[in-house]
Amino acid sequence: MKTFNNLCAQGDILIQRIKELPKGVVPVAPENGRVIVTHSETGHHHVMLAERTKAYKLPDSIMDIFLTVEGGDTLEHLRAHDTHESICFKPGIYHVRRQREYTPEGFRRVED
Repeated sequence: MKTFNNLCAQGDILIQRIKELPKGVVPVAPENGRVIVTHSETGHHHVMLAERTKAYKLPDSIMDIFLTVEGGDTLEHLRAHDTHESICFKPGIYHVRRQREYTPEGFRRVED
């Protein structure tokens, strides 16, 4: 299990600890007791526990999510095989971005 202080990556996401939530964020509802940090095209989402973590987003953003973690939590990848190692989060506020990559056709979202 990984831990980090300021910056970390898991698959197609980049995680950065920040000091405060940006103005204008709106809550993102959990699903089945979990915060879906990023949806996967194959259903193997990156998730955290809703009882410890709250998710927010900016109304016009589809690539970013913000997390407030209370008491610590673990980011899990819901895939039984070929999965990413879990990441421990300390209490705090985090910005999670989907990574992009350059192709000859232009930038596109990295798919994991």
